Amino acid sequence: MLTLTYSADMNIDISKLDEAELVELNRRIVARLKYIQEARTHRQMLSFNVGDRVRFHPPGQEPKTGVIVRYNRKTVTVLTDDQHQWNVAPVFLSKIVTEVDSASPTGPARVIRLPTKP
Repeated sequence: MLTLTYSADMNIDISKLDEAELVELNRRIVARLKYIQEARTHRQMLSFNVGDRVRFHPPGQEPKTGVIVRYNRKTVTVLTDDQHQWNVAPVFLSKIVTEVDSASPTGPARVIRLPTKP
């Protein structure tokens, strides 16, 4: 008897499933795993904003720094300081925190809310 044990409360006996039912179970498991991975990636992406300065280290190359310019489905697009565009999974990114005097002309942009039309 083949039994999968998920936790102390959950036993699934798959020995009574036929081939079609096992294939369907497999399809559902794969779909659920993909959903969980996409949710994890989405949560990681929420820690970054377009315009954030980030750093990542591509294999076999020097670390790259740049600015996030776009969200994609599974990655973010980073425009590096050397003007190359990279699609990077958020798990490989780290924010670059810089302390800049807000009165400085190179400081962060200020958003001014304009009055709405009546």
